[in-house]
Amino acid sequence: MDSHFLHLATTPAVAAAQVKFQGRRLTGTAPSVPDEIGELEREFIETRDTFYLATVTESGWPYVQHRGGPAGFLRVLAPDTIAFADVRGNRQMLTTGNVAANDRVALILMDYPQRSRLKIIGHARIIPAKEDPKLAAQLTIPGMAAPERLVTIRVVAFDWNCPKYITPRYTEAEVEAVIGPMRDRIRELETQLTILPRSQTHSVESRNARTG
Repeated sequence: MDSHFLHLATTPAVAAAQVKFQGRRLTGTAPSVPDEIGELEREFIETRDTFYLATVTESGWPYVQHRGGPAGFLRVLAPDTIAFADVRGNRQMLTTGNVAANDRVALILMDYPQRSRLKIIGHARIIPAKEDPKLAAQLTIPGMAAPERLVTIRVVAFDWNCPKYITPRYTEAEVEAVIGPMRDRIRELETQLTILPRSQTHSVESRNARTG
């Protein structure tokens, strides 16, 4: 079934490409209503520690930027609104300038271990942090620097992608969660071996040699 995202994304040129290369129009055939963020999307959004943000320059070029921070720095404020605190970066102000001229943005959020991907399109607004200290406090979570700006995005549509071609990748913390307990168990066994009487150690080694 067509989503609102595909209804908006399937322009006449896209439909023509579908017909040319796939033999028929595949998406965007049915009217739809704007999307609202549900609990599934909220949980996914608010556990990300990174996402990709695309804007459009005044000369028509796309510009894609990576945004990262502590898990949960991207927040859901309402069923149609997400937001994050914008901290000091490379000082180029490319995204900020682009949004001032054209507020349309697109986001891609990834969960590499689970091979999940959420695409979001919407309208962005950038607010100096000092103009809304209450929102700034709400969007500043432990581990973050003080924000310079606040970015709110009114969500128009979103779309979940299939996992095909998403290569699983793991953060240091995710790897540690798996190997940490195994490392602790190895240390525990090594400690037990060091305190075993020599005769018992020899017996264990002999048994392992017979069964190995």
